[in-house]
Amino acid sequence: MDSILRCIVTAGAACLVLVATGPVAAQRDNKDDSNVRPKFSVRAQPNVGVSPARIVLTAELTGGANDYQEYYCPTVLWEWGDGTESESTIDCDPYEAGKSEIRRRFIQEHVFRTPGSNKVWIRLKRNDKLLASATVNVHIQPGRANDFDR
Repeated sequence: MDSILRCIVTAGAACLVLVATGPVAAQRDNKDDSNVRPKFSVRAQPNVGVSPARIVLTAELTGGANDYQEYYCPTVLWEWGDGTESESTIDCDPYEAGKSEIRRRFIQEHVFRTPGSNKVWIRLKRNDKLLASATVNVHIQPGRANDFDR
């Protein structure tokens, strides 16, 4: 049986324990998020580098249902802020409610060769429809041009 214990402090610092059981406790433990749109974010590691800088970017979908249909099998577009972009689409089985799972993490490495501030965008889309987007700033300082050639 599910239960929630609560301690209520009184003037004498004694503890009065209240126990909630059944549906009330179950509602708190089993929050239904099947209709909640997952949140999308991206981070860079590191977000400051010396050119040429090899930066790893990680985008994540958090919250929402694992079978959130709109985000199932999207095309992923990275715009690097340096005039280049990358796009990928994976081949997925047809969507099945309750069975198909969305991909929650997208990891990509990029080499920034030119100093400056780059606003990196990641977009999830299906055909021409934008599903979600997130940005992160990457700052590149001048360095030695041939570091990766050695």
